[in-house]
Amino acid sequence: MGHKVVVFDISVVRALWETRVKKHKAWQKKEAERLEKSALEKIKEEWNFVAECRRKGIPQAVYCKNGFVDTSVRLLEKIERNSLTRQSLLSKERDKRSSAFVFELSGEQWTELPDSLKEQTHLKEWHISNTLIQIIPTYIELFQAMRILDLPKNQISHLPAEIGRLKNLRELNVSFNHLKSIPPELGGCENLEKLDCSGNLELTELPFELSNLKQVTFVDIAANKFASVPICVLRMSNLQWLDISNNSLTDLPQDIDRLEELQTFILYKNKLTYLPYALLNLKKLTLLVVSGDHLVELPTALCDSSTPLKFVSLMDNPIDNTQCEDGVEVMESEQDRQHFDKEFLKAYIEDLKERESVPSYTTKVSFSLQL
Repeated sequence: MGHKVVVFDISVVRALWETRVKKHKAWQKKEAERLEKSALEKIKEEWNFVAECRRKGIPQAVYCKNGFVDTSVRLLEKIERNSLTRQSLLSKERDKRSSAFVFELSGEQWTELPDSLKEQTHLKEWHISNTLIQIIPTYIELFQAMRILDLPKNQISHLPAEIGRLKNLRELNVSFNHLKSIPPELGGCENLEKLDCSGNLELTELPFELSNLKQVTFVDIAANKFASVPICVLRMSNLQWLDISNNSLTDLPQDIDRLEELQTFILYKNKLTYLPYALLNLKKLTLLVVSGDHLVELPTALCDSSTPLKFVSLMDNPIDNTQCEDGVEVMESEQDRQHFDKEFLKAYIEDLKERESVPSYTTKVSFSLQL
């Protein structure tokens, strides 16, 4: 079934939810104090224990003392604890083996990568986030086994050309950094499947050399300054997910239907006034998300119930400033705001995908909670 969903973004509910959260926490504290003084929890614990003994076939008499259940001596718990300990040890062994190939780093105390990393060329994954690291060193080319470069929310301003020599690289995530360009050498990563450059705010183009990335199925370049869909993206023949939201697009290319495998196309927060009829040729497209404020022309077939497409039209938030209860304006960095917006929309899209149909009218409430 095809549906058009109109969504309104209302950020002023932040104060309302903060108030509710405070009241809920106060109620939880009172309830915890009440239960602590109540005998009901003790009785409930004993009955649950009796039921547990019966279910597992262990004589309850073992735990009785002077006719009462002795919850201080739990042979059953000891047995289970030993079992869990064994499972935990096995799990740690597995993690130890796998972590030998994974490097993780997080925290603002890091301003550069540790020197010892240079010697660990066997690593297959880097997971580096929320640091003050600005530069990825050129010795990255030594990591020929590298499969995943996960580098979100750092201060990276430049990617070295040597990154293009990672022939086994499958995923590259450099979202929410400070990149102004992507090296053309990245086109040499012929096995790349996922590329995320969202939230850098200053990216205006992708190099044509990325046309060589024929295995890519996922591209996210949201929250940047693209004036058009990059030519290289139109040549990624296996592309299934494209997010180019929150950029400066005024139109879409007439050959957008080159992306025959495209399933999800996210375009909201651009300056589009019309959608081309070529979108109707994307037979596998099941979700299209746009901003409806400036649209004056779109193919009516996009909303036709005979198509499987879910067409979501977002309406921009009419309120710019969000204030707390005390009237103090909440200041957020542009990247933080974009990150929250993307996380919210991601959850919304997942919810839409799980439904066989969507309501004809949906209200989206966008808010930032400071818990």
